[in-house]
Amino acid sequence: MTAHTESHVREQVREQTARNAEARGDMLDLSALWVAIKRRKAWIIGPTLVVFGLSFVAVNVIPPRYTAEARILLENRDSFYTRPGQTGGESSGQQFDSEAVQSQVQVVMSRDLAREAIKRIGLVGNSEFDSGAGALSTLKKLGVLIGIGGHPADRSPEERVLEKYYDRLLVYPVGRSRIVSVEFTSQDPALAAKGANIIANTYLETQEAAKQDTARSASSWLSTTIEPLRKRVAESEAKVEEFRSRNGLLVGANNTTINAQQLGDLSTQLSAARSQQAEAQAKAGLIRDAIKQGRTFEIPDVANNELVRRLIEQRVNLRAQIALESRNLLSEHPRIKELNAQLADLEGQLRAAAERTVRTLENEAKIAGQRVESFTAALDGQKKNVSTGNDSEVQLRALEREARTLREQLEQYMLRYREAVARDGQNATPADARVISRAVEPTEPSFPKKLPTVLVATLATFLGALATVVSRELLNGRSDAPAPQPRRAPSWGGSATRAPPRAEDASADSRRERVAGLLTHGGRLGQITLDLAHPEQTLADLAERIEEPVRGMAPLVLVLDGAGKGAATPTDLAELLSQRCRCIIVDLAADRGRSEVGFSELLAGEALFSDIITREPNSRLHRIGPGRAGRDAVLAASDLVEVALDALCETYDWVLVAAASNDEASVLAPLADRAQGGLVMAGQLGNGHAVEAAYRLAEMTKAPVTLMLDSPETAPMRDLLERDAAPV
Repeated sequence: MTAHTESHVREQVREQTARNAEARGDMLDLSALWVAIKRRKAWIIGPTLVVFGLSFVAVNVIPPRYTAEARILLENRDSFYTRPGQTGGESSGQQFDSEAVQSQVQVVMSRDLAREAIKRIGLVGNSEFDSGAGALSTLKKLGVLIGIGGHPADRSPEERVLEKYYDRLLVYPVGRSRIVSVEFTSQDPALAAKGANIIANTYLETQEAAKQDTARSASSWLSTTIEPLRKRVAESEAKVEEFRSRNGLLVGANNTTINAQQLGDLSTQLSAARSQQAEAQAKAGLIRDAIKQGRTFEIPDVANNELVRRLIEQRVNLRAQIALESRNLLSEHPRIKELNAQLADLEGQLRAAAERTVRTLENEAKIAGQRVESFTAALDGQKKNVSTGNDSEVQLRALEREARTLREQLEQYMLRYREAVARDGQNATPADARVISRAVEPTEPSFPKKLPTVLVATLATFLGALATVVSRELLNGRSDAPAPQPRRAPSWGGSATRAPPRAEDASADSRRERVAGLLTHGGRLGQITLDLAHPEQTLADLAERIEEPVRGMAPLVLVLDGAGKGAATPTDLAELLSQRCRCIIVDLAADRGRSEVGFSELLAGEALFSDIITREPNSRLHRIGPGRAGRDAVLAASDLVEVALDALCETYDWVLVAAASNDEASVLAPLADRAQGGLVMAGQLGNGHAVEAAYRLAEMTKAPVTLMLDSPETAPMRDLLERDAAPV
């Protein structure tokens, strides 16, 4: 850094110090100002005392006014007692929102309600409100003659009172509630209370009358609509019955037509006949199989036959007799042969009885089959009849729907008509409001407030007179204070002349020379204090220092790590940004994490963005490391790095690229050309290494470069420069 640059900075500091001293010399001294105020104290105390006396007389001469207040609660007062047909569990009525409350305020202030309230209060003829009451003054008569004002008799009494009525009436909603306050002001406290109560009552009566008019108009309209609708219902129902009788669509039980009922009965009988036929055929087949197998008597239908039971008893007796005779007689004995012949005859009779049972069941199956055929034919015929009548039933249903719709509409109209008639009566429709606080005669006047009025007028006059005196002194430019002495510039070594630099001060002089060069670098260099406890201002200052990126892209900031141990790092800044937006840091400051895939693998085509982007533990910050090939391989491919950084800027809100502060210019140049700002982590103030890095970075890029310090109590670098570079 040349000596010319340092001398130029010193000259700027010297000129600024001189301008500050001159500005301090032009200011009016407080002691001189106090002397001027004491000299002109009469101009301050005099008007103050005059205004005090006038305000005291005024507040005692002006007739007092009293304000009375009545409060109205807006709520729906309908219930199942006032609404016929409404159950007790139903929620009745609307809820008043803020717009509805404001609308009711305007209703209270309406002209129609005002005219009615004026009549009830009796304001016509009251000299306080009626300008036509009593004789006209001379000024009013003169104004009427020359055409300035109209004669009070030209207007109606209510119109004359309206202007004063609205001046004395104040209606407003109370806070965030559905309560409306009605305030009326008058010189008579009794009249003020009477006016507020009458206005509130008139409003309630107006609301009731409006609801009665609504019910009356509804009942009138419904009465003219119900009779034609009743005739239409009768005609529609007559068409339905005529069409049903003409097409034979008579209705039987369960609200179904006779054809449909007959079809159902035939279907039921057919199912029963088929079941009977199948059962008879099954029994006959089982009996035949049993006869062939010699198990005739195991069949219930055969075993339960009376004839078969007697034959079985005779067979049992005959077998017992054969067994008895066989003990004495041989098998060829005539008696034994006779008994065997009788037994064979009984067996034949049993088989014949079983065969008769089989034939009986087969005959029943045939009869059931005939019935099935008969029912099937009848069912087919009935189906044809039903299908033929479907078109007629469709038309019938359409007529029934129309008649049912008209009937429901008539019932609804009748219900509404009865409800409207019931509500068209006195006290049947309560107003959607009620008075919760009636006005009472006020004891204290609302105007004028004597003590506050006197104090405010007196204090305002005093301050105005004081300000006038001070302004006059300032504008005249008077100053009785002595001229300020020029400030001595600080010296090095305690002498009036600068001592020759010692050997141990050489490094400090070199550092001041570098700082002077930084601050003259086109105004693009600055500093920011990083406060980790309160980072909002730091991030706001950083955003102001960064140039606006291309639309749709995020700002890219090149961060050089030039601080020592224990100081804030680029990762700390990225953590702060990630707490408020989407931020990613591309860490190219050192070859950390060589075992993990990173930027070098992305540039080589061996990995995707999803493979190299990692999330810091317990943080929203995203990070990309240099990769296994190291940061040198990444920085060597500048064209590919630029494409990758463009992709990151389209995805994130902030993109920070961390590099080492001791990197060569050839290495940082591609990143610096692409960045919208440069940032050097300086740590503590006086870090010469960080200042040199910022200077080199400013030479490589056209974007603003900023030094970020850690301690929030450290004085700005420009103040340090002014102190160090002050002339001897």
